[in-house]
Amino acid sequence: MTEEYSAQWHDEPTDYAQIGKLPRFVAASADDNKAASVASSLNITAAAADPELLDLPWHIALEEWPAQYLAALPRGISRHIVRFAHLGGSVIAIKETSEHVARHEYHMLRKLARFDVPCVEPVAVITGRTTPDGRPLNPVLVTRHLKFSMPYRALFSQMLRKDTLTRLIDAQALLLVRLHLIGFYWGDVSLSNTLFRRDAGAFAAYLVDAETGELYPDLSTGQREYDLEIARVNIAGELMDLLDGGLIEEKVDPVATSELIMDSYRRLWAELTEKESFELGERWRVGARIRRLNELGFDVEEYAIKTTQNGSTIQLQPKVVDAGHHQRRLLRLTGLDAQENQARRLLNDMDSFRADNNPEMDEEYSAHLWVSQIFEPIVRAIPRDLSGKLEHAEVVHEVLEHRWYMSEKQERHIPLAEAVQSYIDSILRHRRDEAAIMLNPDTELLKILEVEHEESRYGADESDDEYPDSDD
Repeated sequence: MTEEYSAQWHDEPTDYAQIGKLPRFVAASADDNKAASVASSLNITAAAADPELLDLPWHIALEEWPAQYLAALPRGISRHIVRFAHLGGSVIAIKETSEHVARHEYHMLRKLARFDVPCVEPVAVITGRTTPDGRPLNPVLVTRHLKFSMPYRALFSQMLRKDTLTRLIDAQALLLVRLHLIGFYWGDVSLSNTLFRRDAGAFAAYLVDAETGELYPDLSTGQREYDLEIARVNIAGELMDLLDGGLIEEKVDPVATSELIMDSYRRLWAELTEKESFELGERWRVGARIRRLNELGFDVEEYAIKTTQNGSTIQLQPKVVDAGHHQRRLLRLTGLDAQENQARRLLNDMDSFRADNNPEMDEEYSAHLWVSQIFEPIVRAIPRDLSGKLEHAEVVHEVLEHRWYMSEKQERHIPLAEAVQSYIDSILRHRRDEAAIMLNPDTELLKILEVEHEESRYGADESDDEYPDSDD
Protein backbone atom coordinates (compact mmCIF):
# COMPACT_ATOMS: atom_id res chain seq x y z
CA MET A 1 0.00 0.00 0.00
CA THR A 2 1.63 3.24 -1.12
CA GLU A 3 1.48 6.53 0.74
CA GLU A 4 -1.05 7.71 -1.84
CA TYR A 5 -3.45 5.06 -0.57
CA SER A 6 -2.79 5.32 3.13
CA ALA A 7 -5.33 4.11 5.68
CA GLN A 8 -6.95 5.61 8.77
CA TRP A 9 -7.99 3.04 11.37
CA HIS A 10 -11.06 3.60 13.54
CA ASP A 11 -12.27 1.61 16.53
CA GLU A 12 -15.47 -0.39 16.18
CA PRO A 13 -18.70 1.29 17.35
CA THR A 14 -19.41 0.38 20.97
CA ASP A 15 -22.99 1.59 21.31
CA TYR A 16 -24.31 -1.90 21.99
CA ALA A 17 -27.41 -0.48 23.67
CA GLN A 18 -28.51 1.10 20.39
CA ILE A 19 -32.03 -0.17 19.62
CA GLY A 20 -33.11 -0.91 16.07
CA LYS A 21 -31.16 0.46 13.14
CA LEU A 22 -28.21 2.81 13.42
CA PRO A 23 -29.15 6.46 12.80
CA ARG A 24 -28.50 7.78 9.33
CA PHE A 25 -25.99 10.55 8.89
CA VAL A 26 -26.58 13.44 6.54
CA ALA A 27 -25.30 12.53 3.09
CA ALA A 28 -22.04 14.14 2.10
CA SER A 29 -22.14 16.91 -0.47
CA ALA A 30 -20.51 16.70 -3.89
CA ASP A 31 -17.69 18.96 -2.65
CA ASP A 32 -17.11 16.62 0.32
CA ASN A 33 -16.92 13.64 -1.99
CA LYS A 34 -14.46 15.48 -4.25
CA ALA A 35 -12.26 16.33 -1.29
CA ALA A 36 -12.35 12.72 -0.09
CA SER A 37 -11.36 11.53 -3.54
CA VAL A 38 -8.36 13.83 -3.62
CA ALA A 39 -7.25 12.64 -0.19
CA SER A 40 -7.41 9.03 -1.40
CA SER A 41 -7.26 7.72 2.16
CA LEU A 42 -8.97 4.52 3.22
CA ASN A 43 -11.08 4.65 6.37
CA ILE A 44 -11.13 1.26 8.10
CA THR A 45 -13.44 0.56 11.02
CA ALA A 46 -12.44 -2.65 12.81
CA ALA A 47 -12.24 -4.22 16.26
CA ALA A 48 -8.50 -4.79 15.71
CA ALA A 49 -6.05 -3.37 13.18
CA ASP A 50 -5.09 -6.10 10.71
CA PRO A 51 -2.23 -4.82 8.53
CA GLU A 52 -2.80 -7.61 5.99
CA LEU A 53 -5.99 -5.84 4.94
CA LEU A 54 -3.79 -3.17 3.36
CA ASP A 55 -2.30 -5.74 0.97
CA LEU A 56 -5.60 -6.14 -0.88
CA PRO A 57 -6.34 -3.98 -3.98
CA TRP A 58 -8.98 -1.67 -2.54
CA HIS A 59 -8.31 0.82 -5.36
CA ILE A 60 -9.85 -1.65 -7.85
CA ALA A 61 -13.60 -2.22 -8.21
CA LEU A 62 -14.46 -5.52 -6.50
CA GLU A 63 -15.90 -6.99 -9.69
CA GLU A 64 -12.53 -6.51 -11.40
CA TRP A 65 -10.22 -7.93 -8.71
CA PRO A 66 -7.38 -10.09 -10.10
CA ALA A 67 -7.76 -13.84 -9.59
CA GLN A 68 -4.57 -13.97 -7.51
CA TYR A 69 -6.42 -12.40 -4.57
CA LEU A 70 -9.60 -14.48 -4.81
CA ALA A 71 -10.68 -17.75 -3.21
CA ALA A 72 -12.94 -19.94 -5.36
CA LEU A 73 -15.81 -20.42 -2.91
CA PRO A 74 -19.49 -20.59 -3.89
CA ARG A 75 -21.43 -17.31 -3.80
CA GLY A 76 -25.15 -17.34 -3.30
CA ILE A 77 -27.64 -15.05 -4.97
CA SER A 78 -27.02 -11.40 -4.06
CA ARG A 79 -27.88 -7.95 -5.34
CA HIS A 80 -24.45 -6.84 -4.25
CA ILE A 81 -21.11 -7.74 -5.71
CA VAL A 82 -19.56 -10.31 -3.38
CA ARG A 83 -16.11 -11.86 -3.60
CA PHE A 84 -14.07 -14.19 -1.38
CA ALA A 85 -10.42 -13.34 -0.85
CA HIS A 86 -7.43 -14.73 1.02
CA LEU A 87 -6.36 -12.84 4.13
CA GLY A 88 -3.37 -14.42 5.79
CA GLY A 89 -4.33 -17.97 6.65
CA SER A 90 -8.07 -17.39 6.43
CA VAL A 91 -10.68 -16.46 3.84
CA ILE A 92 -12.81 -13.33 4.00
CA ALA A 93 -16.04 -12.34 2.26
CA ILE A 94 -16.15 -8.83 0.81
CA LYS A 95 -19.44 -7.15 -0.11
CA GLU A 96 -19.79 -3.80 -1.87
CA THR A 97 -22.72 -1.80 -0.55
CA SER A 98 -23.59 1.66 0.76
CA GLU A 99 -21.76 3.09 3.74
CA HIS A 100 -24.84 3.21 5.96
CA VAL A 101 -25.83 -0.40 5.23
CA ALA A 102 -22.25 -1.62 5.73
CA ARG A 103 -21.90 0.13 9.08
CA HIS A 104 -25.31 -1.03 10.25
CA GLU A 105 -24.65 -4.66 9.32
CA TYR A 106 -21.20 -4.58 10.93
CA HIS A 107 -22.76 -3.17 14.09
CA MET A 108 -25.52 -5.81 14.10
CA LEU A 109 -23.08 -8.68 13.65
CA ARG A 110 -20.91 -7.40 16.51
CA LYS A 111 -23.96 -7.22 18.76
CA LEU A 112 -25.14 -10.70 17.77
CA ALA A 113 -21.68 -12.07 18.53
CA ARG A 114 -21.99 -10.70 22.07
CA PHE A 115 -25.14 -12.82 22.43
CA ASP A 116 -23.25 -15.89 21.15
CA VAL A 117 -25.66 -16.23 18.22
CA PRO A 118 -24.43 -18.36 15.28
CA CYS A 119 -23.39 -15.79 12.68
CA VAL A 120 -20.43 -14.79 10.55
CA GLU A 121 -17.67 -12.73 12.16
CA PRO A 122 -17.43 -9.10 11.04
CA VAL A 123 -13.89 -7.98 10.25
CA ALA A 124 -14.10 -4.38 9.02
CA VAL A 125 -15.98 -1.65 7.17
CA ILE A 126 -13.83 0.08 4.58
CA THR A 127 -14.79 3.44 3.09
CA GLY A 128 -12.93 6.14 1.18
CA ARG A 129 -12.01 3.77 -1.66
CA THR A 130 -10.98 5.44 -4.89
CA THR A 131 -9.35 4.38 -8.14
CA PRO A 132 -5.84 5.71 -8.93
CA ASP A 133 -7.43 8.45 -11.06
CA GLY A 134 -9.66 9.57 -8.15
CA ARG A 135 -12.96 7.91 -9.11
CA PRO A 136 -14.93 6.96 -5.92
CA LEU A 137 -15.62 3.28 -5.29
CA ASN A 138 -18.34 1.77 -3.13
CA PRO A 139 -17.62 1.03 0.54
CA VAL A 140 -17.30 -2.63 1.53
CA LEU A 141 -18.22 -4.84 4.46
CA VAL A 142 -15.62 -7.50 5.27
CA THR A 143 -16.59 -10.66 7.17
CA ARG A 144 -14.64 -13.82 7.90
CA HIS A 145 -15.67 -16.91 5.96
CA LEU A 146 -17.09 -19.62 8.23
CA LYS A 147 -14.89 -22.69 7.78
CA PHE A 148 -16.64 -25.93 6.79
CA SER A 149 -19.80 -24.00 5.93
CA MET A 150 -21.68 -23.95 2.64
CA PRO A 151 -24.52 -21.88 1.20
CA TYR A 152 -27.59 -24.01 0.70
CA ARG A 153 -27.16 -24.07 -3.09
CA ALA A 154 -23.78 -25.77 -2.76
CA LEU A 155 -25.49 -28.57 -0.87
CA PHE A 156 -27.55 -29.26 -4.00
CA SER A 157 -24.58 -30.13 -6.20
CA GLN A 158 -26.01 -33.62 -5.96
CA MET A 159 -29.70 -34.52 -5.78
CA LEU A 160 -30.85 -33.72 -2.25
CA ARG A 161 -33.40 -36.02 -0.62
CA LYS A 162 -36.56 -34.73 0.97
CA ASP A 163 -35.54 -35.72 4.50
CA THR A 164 -32.23 -33.88 4.16
CA LEU A 165 -34.10 -30.81 2.96
CA THR A 166 -36.34 -31.05 6.02
CA ARG A 167 -33.26 -30.99 8.27
CA LEU A 168 -32.10 -27.81 6.58
CA ILE A 169 -35.42 -26.14 7.30
CA ASP A 170 -35.36 -27.37 10.91
CA ALA A 171 -31.91 -25.79 11.32
CA GLN A 172 -33.27 -22.55 9.86
CA ALA A 173 -36.20 -22.64 12.30
CA LEU A 174 -33.90 -23.17 15.28
CA LEU A 175 -31.74 -20.23 14.21
CA LEU A 176 -34.81 -18.03 13.88
CA VAL A 177 -36.02 -19.03 17.36
CA ARG A 178 -32.62 -18.20 18.85
CA LEU A 179 -32.64 -14.79 17.17
CA HIS A 180 -36.17 -13.99 18.33
CA LEU A 181 -35.37 -14.99 21.91
CA ILE A 182 -32.76 -12.20 22.12
CA GLY A 183 -35.07 -9.69 20.41
CA PHE A 184 -33.54 -9.75 16.92
CA TYR A 185 -35.90 -9.06 14.03
CA TRP A 186 -34.26 -10.40 10.86
CA GLY A 187 -36.51 -8.89 8.22
CA ASP A 188 -35.17 -11.05 5.36
CA VAL A 189 -35.21 -14.69 6.48
CA SER A 190 -34.23 -17.12 3.73
CA LEU A 191 -31.96 -20.04 2.95
CA SER A 192 -29.91 -17.63 0.84
CA ASN A 193 -29.06 -15.52 3.87
CA THR A 194 -27.89 -18.54 5.85
CA LEU A 195 -24.80 -20.73 5.88
CA PHE A 196 -25.01 -24.38 6.91
CA ARG A 197 -22.52 -26.66 8.62
CA ARG A 198 -22.91 -30.38 9.19
CA ASP A 199 -23.61 -31.11 12.84
CA ALA A 200 -23.64 -34.81 13.80
CA GLY A 201 -25.80 -35.83 10.86
CA ALA A 202 -27.98 -32.74 11.04
CA PHE A 203 -27.21 -29.16 10.05
CA ALA A 204 -26.37 -26.05 12.06
CA ALA A 205 -27.51 -22.74 10.56
CA TYR A 206 -25.57 -19.45 10.74
CA LEU A 207 -26.84 -15.98 9.95
CA VAL A 208 -24.78 -14.45 7.16
CA ASP A 209 -26.69 -11.29 6.25
CA ALA A 210 -27.90 -8.87 8.92
CA GLU A 211 -28.35 -5.66 6.94
CA THR A 212 -32.15 -5.61 7.38
CA GLY A 213 -31.95 -6.77 11.01
CA GLU A 214 -32.93 -4.79 14.07
CA LEU A 215 -32.34 -5.62 17.72
CA TYR A 216 -34.97 -4.77 20.37
CA PRO A 217 -35.43 -5.58 24.07
CA ASP A 218 -38.28 -7.90 23.06
CA LEU A 219 -40.20 -8.80 19.92
CA SER A 220 -43.97 -8.65 19.67
CA THR A 221 -45.95 -11.62 18.42
CA GLY A 222 -46.64 -9.64 15.24
CA GLN A 223 -42.94 -9.08 14.58
CA ARG A 224 -42.14 -12.75 15.08
CA GLU A 225 -45.01 -13.90 12.88
CA TYR A 226 -44.05 -11.48 10.11
CA ASP A 227 -40.45 -12.76 10.18
CA LEU A 228 -41.83 -16.29 9.99
CA GLU A 229 -44.07 -15.43 7.03
CA ILE A 230 -41.09 -13.89 5.21
CA ALA A 231 -39.22 -17.15 5.77
CA ARG A 232 -42.09 -19.24 4.43
CA VAL A 233 -42.46 -17.18 1.24
CA ASN A 234 -38.72 -16.88 0.56
CA ILE A 235 -38.03 -20.58 1.12
CA ALA A 236 -40.93 -21.57 -1.14
CA GLY A 237 -39.49 -19.39 -3.91
CA GLU A 238 -35.99 -20.80 -3.42
CA LEU A 239 -37.27 -24.38 -3.57
CA MET A 240 -39.28 -23.66 -6.74
CA ASP A 241 -36.07 -22.38 -8.31
CA LEU A 242 -34.22 -25.54 -7.30
CA LEU A 243 -37.04 -27.73 -8.56
CA ASP A 244 -36.90 -26.00 -11.96
CA GLY A 245 -33.16 -26.69 -12.04
CA GLY A 246 -33.63 -30.38 -11.28
CA LEU A 247 -31.66 -30.13 -8.04
CA ILE A 248 -34.29 -31.61 -5.72
CA GLU A 249 -36.54 -34.62 -6.02
CA GLU A 250 -39.63 -34.03 -8.15
CA LYS A 251 -41.88 -35.31 -5.39
CA VAL A 252 -40.90 -32.33 -3.21
CA ASP A 253 -43.71 -29.79 -2.93
CA PRO A 254 -41.97 -26.39 -2.50
CA VAL A 255 -44.93 -24.71 -0.83
CA ALA A 256 -45.72 -27.59 1.54
CA THR A 257 -42.03 -28.02 2.39
CA SER A 258 -41.57 -24.32 3.11
CA GLU A 259 -44.51 -24.46 5.52
CA LEU A 260 -42.58 -26.98 7.60
CA ILE A 261 -40.61 -24.06 9.02
CA MET A 262 -43.83 -22.73 10.54
CA ASP A 263 -44.47 -26.01 12.38
CA SER A 264 -40.86 -26.49 13.43
CA TYR A 265 -40.57 -22.92 14.69
CA ARG A 266 -43.81 -23.04 16.69
CA ARG A 267 -42.92 -26.37 18.33
CA LEU A 268 -39.56 -24.97 19.42
CA TRP A 269 -41.01 -21.67 20.59
CA ALA A 270 -43.72 -23.41 22.61
CA GLU A 271 -41.23 -25.75 24.28
CA LEU A 272 -39.04 -22.82 25.23
CA THR A 273 -41.57 -20.22 26.34
CA GLU A 274 -45.01 -21.68 27.11
CA LYS A 275 -46.30 -22.02 30.66
CA GLU A 276 -47.05 -25.52 31.90
CA SER A 277 -49.52 -26.49 34.63
CA PHE A 278 -49.42 -29.74 36.60
CA GLU A 279 -50.43 -31.20 39.94
CA LEU A 280 -48.21 -30.81 43.00
CA GLY A 281 -47.50 -34.52 42.97
CA GLU A 282 -46.06 -34.32 39.44
CA ARG A 283 -42.91 -32.39 40.23
CA TRP A 284 -40.94 -34.89 38.15
CA ARG A 285 -42.26 -33.01 35.12
CA VAL A 286 -39.94 -30.12 36.02
CA GLY A 287 -36.96 -32.38 35.39
CA ALA A 288 -38.53 -33.73 32.20
CA ARG A 289 -39.00 -30.19 30.89
CA ILE A 290 -35.34 -29.41 31.62
CA ARG A 291 -34.18 -32.49 29.75
CA ARG A 292 -36.30 -31.63 26.71
CA LEU A 293 -34.87 -28.12 26.66
CA ASN A 294 -31.32 -29.43 27.01
CA GLU A 295 -31.91 -31.80 24.10
CA LEU A 296 -32.85 -28.76 22.02
CA GLY A 297 -29.55 -27.19 23.06
CA PHE A 298 -30.88 -24.67 25.58
CA ASP A 299 -29.90 -24.05 29.18
CA VAL A 300 -32.43 -23.14 31.87
CA GLU A 301 -31.33 -20.48 34.29
CA GLU A 302 -34.33 -20.27 36.62
CA TYR A 303 -38.05 -20.97 36.92
CA ALA A 304 -41.10 -18.86 37.59
CA ILE A 305 -43.31 -21.19 39.65
CA LYS A 306 -46.72 -19.97 40.78
CA THR A 307 -49.22 -21.91 42.87
CA THR A 308 -52.88 -21.47 41.89
CA GLN A 309 -55.53 -20.20 44.31
CA ASN A 310 -56.72 -23.64 45.33
CA GLY A 311 -53.13 -24.71 45.94
CA SER A 312 -53.43 -27.89 43.94
CA THR A 313 -51.50 -27.06 40.81
CA ILE A 314 -48.24 -25.33 39.83
CA GLN A 315 -47.66 -23.19 36.76
CA LEU A 316 -44.13 -23.56 35.42
CA GLN A 317 -42.45 -21.15 33.00
CA PRO A 318 -38.70 -21.70 32.53
CA LYS A 319 -36.40 -18.79 31.83
CA VAL A 320 -34.21 -19.85 28.90
CA VAL A 321 -30.87 -18.13 28.57
CA ASP A 322 -29.15 -19.36 25.42
CA ALA A 323 -28.37 -22.39 23.31
CA GLY A 324 -25.19 -24.37 23.75
CA HIS A 325 -25.65 -26.49 26.89
CA HIS A 326 -23.71 -29.49 25.56
CA GLN A 327 -21.28 -27.33 23.62
CA ARG A 328 -20.25 -25.42 26.74
CA ARG A 329 -19.99 -28.56 28.87
CA LEU A 330 -17.72 -30.23 26.31
CA LEU A 331 -15.59 -27.10 26.05
CA ARG A 332 -15.32 -26.86 29.85
CA LEU A 333 -14.34 -30.52 30.27
CA THR A 334 -12.05 -31.02 27.29
CA GLY A 335 -11.32 -27.72 25.57
CA LEU A 336 -12.92 -29.12 22.39
CA ASP A 337 -15.03 -26.59 20.49
CA ALA A 338 -17.76 -28.50 18.63
CA GLN A 339 -21.26 -27.95 17.27
CA GLU A 340 -24.17 -28.60 19.68
CA ASN A 341 -25.26 -31.97 18.26
CA GLN A 342 -21.67 -33.09 17.92
CA ALA A 343 -21.03 -32.11 21.53
CA ARG A 344 -24.08 -34.07 22.69
CA ARG A 345 -22.89 -37.24 20.90
CA LEU A 346 -19.31 -36.89 22.16
CA LEU A 347 -20.50 -36.29 25.72
CA ASN A 348 -22.66 -39.41 25.55
CA ASP A 349 -19.61 -41.48 24.61
CA MET A 350 -17.55 -39.72 27.26
CA ASP A 351 -20.13 -40.55 29.92
CA SER A 352 -20.25 -44.19 28.76
CA PHE A 353 -16.45 -44.32 28.87
CA ARG A 354 -16.51 -43.13 32.46
CA ALA A 355 -19.26 -45.58 33.47
CA ASP A 356 -17.44 -48.53 31.86
CA ASN A 357 -14.00 -47.77 33.27
CA ASN A 358 -14.35 -46.04 36.62
CA PRO A 359 -17.74 -44.56 37.61
CA GLU A 360 -16.23 -43.03 40.76
CA MET A 361 -13.56 -41.15 38.82
CA ASP A 362 -13.61 -37.36 38.82
CA GLU A 363 -15.54 -36.12 35.77
CA GLU A 364 -12.81 -33.79 34.55
CA TYR A 365 -10.08 -36.41 34.91
CA SER A 366 -12.23 -38.99 33.11
CA ALA A 367 -12.84 -36.49 30.31
CA HIS A 368 -9.06 -36.00 29.99
CA LEU A 369 -8.58 -39.77 29.65
CA TRP A 370 -11.36 -39.96 27.05
CA VAL A 371 -9.66 -37.29 24.94
CA SER A 372 -6.28 -39.04 25.12
CA GLN A 373 -7.60 -42.59 24.62
CA ILE A 374 -10.54 -42.07 22.25
CA PHE A 375 -10.68 -38.65 20.56
CA GLU A 376 -7.01 -38.08 19.79
CA PRO A 377 -6.27 -41.63 18.53
CA ILE A 378 -9.17 -41.37 16.07
CA VAL A 379 -7.94 -38.00 14.77
CA ARG A 380 -4.34 -39.23 14.44
CA ALA A 381 -5.51 -42.31 12.53
CA ILE A 382 -7.00 -40.25 9.70
CA PRO A 383 -4.60 -40.21 6.73
CA ARG A 384 -3.25 -36.78 5.86
CA ASP A 385 -4.82 -36.81 2.40
CA LEU A 386 -8.26 -37.31 4.00
CA SER A 387 -7.88 -34.84 6.88
CA GLY A 388 -9.82 -32.11 5.08
CA LYS A 389 -12.91 -34.21 4.46
CA LEU A 390 -14.67 -33.25 7.70
CA GLU A 391 -13.83 -31.33 10.85
CA HIS A 392 -12.42 -33.43 13.69
CA ALA A 393 -15.50 -33.46 15.92
CA GLU A 394 -17.68 -34.67 13.03
CA VAL A 395 -15.18 -37.40 12.13
CA VAL A 396 -15.05 -38.68 15.72
CA HIS A 397 -18.83 -38.63 15.95
CA GLU A 398 -19.13 -40.64 12.72
CA VAL A 399 -16.50 -43.16 13.83
CA LEU A 400 -18.34 -43.74 17.10
CA GLU A 401 -21.63 -44.18 15.24
CA HIS A 402 -19.96 -46.54 12.76
CA ARG A 403 -18.51 -48.59 15.60
CA TRP A 404 -21.92 -48.93 17.22
CA TYR A 405 -23.53 -50.11 13.98
CA MET A 406 -20.70 -52.60 13.42
CA SER A 407 -21.12 -53.99 16.93
CA GLU A 408 -24.87 -54.33 16.51
CA LYS A 409 -24.55 -56.06 13.15
CA GLN A 410 -21.76 -58.45 14.18
CA GLU A 411 -23.05 -58.91 17.73
CA ARG A 412 -19.62 -58.42 19.28
CA HIS A 413 -17.45 -55.70 20.78
CA ILE A 414 -15.55 -53.90 18.03
CA PRO A 415 -12.08 -52.58 18.99
CA LEU A 416 -11.66 -48.89 18.29
CA ALA A 417 -8.78 -49.39 15.84
CA GLU A 418 -10.85 -51.84 13.79
CA ALA A 419 -13.79 -49.44 13.68
CA VAL A 420 -11.59 -46.53 12.60
CA GLN A 421 -10.02 -48.47 9.73
CA SER A 422 -13.42 -49.71 8.56
CA TYR A 423 -14.80 -46.16 8.65
CA ILE A 424 -11.85 -44.77 6.67
CA ASP A 425 -12.10 -47.45 3.98
CA SER A 426 -15.87 -47.70 3.62
CA ILE A 427 -17.08 -44.16 4.34
CA LEU A 428 -14.50 -41.38 4.64
CA ARG A 429 -12.65 -42.07 1.38
CA HIS A 430 -15.91 -41.62 -0.54
CA ARG A 431 -16.89 -38.29 1.05
CA ARG A 432 -16.48 -34.93 -0.63
CA ASP A 433 -13.90 -32.60 0.90
CA GLU A 434 -16.02 -30.18 2.92
CA ALA A 435 -13.09 -28.16 4.25
CA ALA A 436 -12.22 -27.06 0.73
CA ILE A 437 -15.27 -28.17 -1.22
CA MET A 438 -14.95 -25.26 -3.62
CA LEU A 439 -11.22 -24.59 -3.56
CA ASN A 440 -11.11 -27.18 -6.35
CA PRO A 441 -14.70 -26.75 -7.44
CA ASP A 442 -16.81 -28.71 -9.82
CA THR A 443 -16.85 -26.66 -13.03
CA GLU A 444 -20.51 -27.20 -13.79
CA LEU A 445 -21.61 -26.23 -10.29
CA LEU A 446 -19.57 -23.04 -10.39
CA LYS A 447 -21.11 -22.16 -13.76
CA ILE A 448 -24.61 -22.61 -12.34
CA LEU A 449 -23.80 -20.49 -9.28
CA GLU A 450 -22.15 -17.79 -11.40
CA VAL A 451 -25.05 -17.55 -13.86
CA GLU A 452 -27.61 -17.39 -11.06
CA HIS A 453 -25.51 -14.77 -9.27
CA GLU A 454 -25.25 -12.54 -12.34
CA GLU A 455 -28.90 -12.97 -13.34
CA SER A 456 -30.06 -12.05 -9.87
CA ARG A 457 -27.79 -9.01 -9.57
CA TYR A 458 -28.57 -7.49 -12.96
CA GLY A 459 -32.24 -8.31 -12.70
CA ALA A 460 -32.59 -6.64 -9.31
CA ASP A 461 -34.26 -3.31 -8.65
CA GLU A 462 -31.37 -1.02 -7.81
CA SER A 463 -33.69 1.46 -6.10
CA ASP A 464 -34.33 -1.16 -3.42
CA ASP A 465 -30.64 -1.75 -2.79
CA GLU A 466 -30.83 -1.01 0.91
CA TYR A 467 -32.84 -4.15 1.60
CA PRO A 468 -31.54 -6.84 -0.78
CA ASP A 469 -32.01 -10.60 -0.67
CA SER A 470 -28.29 -11.20 -0.31
CA ASP A 471 -26.33 -14.02 1.21
CA ASP A 472 -23.02 -12.26 1.74
